[in-house]
Amino acid sequence: MIPAFIARWFVPAPDSAVAEDLRRGKSPWADSVHLLWSLWIFITPMFDHGLRGYTQTWLLFTLVSYPVFLLLFAKLQLASRRTAHFYAWGMAVLCFALLRWYPSGLSYFVYACVMLSHCDRRQFRNYVLQVLAINAIYVALAWWIGYPSVLMVIMPVTVFVICIIVTVEQLHKEKDAALSLSHDEVRRLAATAERERIGRDLHDLLGHTLSLITLKLELSRKLFDRDVEAARREVEEAEKVARHALAEVRSAVTGIRATDLAAELASARLLLESSRVHLEYNAPSIDMPAEIERGLSLVLREAVTNIARHAAATCVQVELRREHAAVCLQVNDNGRGGIATDGNGISGMRERVRALGGTLEVQSPLGGGTRLRVVVPVPVLRLVEPSRAAPAAPPAQTGSGYPAA
Repeated sequence: MIPAFIARWFVPAPDSAVAEDLRRGKSPWADSVHLLWSLWIFITPMFDHGLRGYTQTWLLFTLVSYPVFLLLFAKLQLASRRTAHFYAWGMAVLCFALLRWYPSGLSYFVYACVMLSHCDRRQFRNYVLQVLAINAIYVALAWWIGYPSVLMVIMPVTVFVICIIVTVEQLHKEKDAALSLSHDEVRRLAATAERERIGRDLHDLLGHTLSLITLKLELSRKLFDRDVEAARREVEEAEKVARHALAEVRSAVTGIRATDLAAELASARLLLESSRVHLEYNAPSIDMPAEIERGLSLVLREAVTNIARHAAATCVQVELRREHAAVCLQVNDNGRGGIATDGNGISGMRERVRALGGTLEVQSPLGGGTRLRVVVPVPVLRLVEPSRAAPAAPPAQTGSGYPAA
């Protein structure tokens, strides 16, 4: 059984690399793949006149130093990013202490420099200075010990190249995480604003009406014993007011449940970009009845969901345009195509379009993507003023597929 104080020593700090992986849903062992580079410790003796480098001295130093290195590696992943650099320096000290007798320890030097990039890099200048200091100490020791000059050049250059690559990857990872957080914050703020709007609308809609119903019912109760007819009239008026309020609530709920094309396009962009699919679209420039816009929005939602799940596309184009006395919604993408029969998704879209009196066409050659075209008749179409209309996006590539769900 592991003693409690040792178990506490391996508890990840809240701002450690392991804790961050856990928050992102990754395995805490994910970064252990970097230990594969430590195979160089066991390969380096091969370059010392064949297999003669595998001496008892090499074996002894490996048995003593490698477990220490593994412990430092684990603590660097578990420690706070403010203190993790101490364990990276521990790897460097381990290398420098064995440098005269143990060339395989150069791997510890490489790990020390690279693992500094996993520490707190908010003070980038300190990070660069630490890497330069470790390399300066290595070059000085290697020159004093008498290492070949080629190693005094190759090792620092290799370390700097690896550090640059790792740093760039870490910066991209942090930007992706920040972008994801910003998307979550936008969704949260939008939901909060919508709840506030619904609350205001319901207050404005029901506050006066319910107060009026309450007053009429109170008046009818007082009149009930003295003037039954007057009380009945008050109850009838309260009933009319209640029915009118019910109709307004139903209309408001329908509007709340509705979604417009602009909002649906913004949601589609977030969904597709999270799947690394580029979306090109033109902002809706047609003013149409609410029920038609709502129906087209739901068709668009189903189409985009199918693309994200099944199409394996890299580019999607959504186009909305006027065609005589109708509006046309077209969704193209460059996925796998090959739809032979309608699945549940397309069948549902057909029923929705049919309810609007429109038609839906699907062209999906195998390997050539899919084109979905919806045409819905609109009695009166009004073009939005040019100042309000957004410029159309450039044409997208054609293709995609919505496999049967």
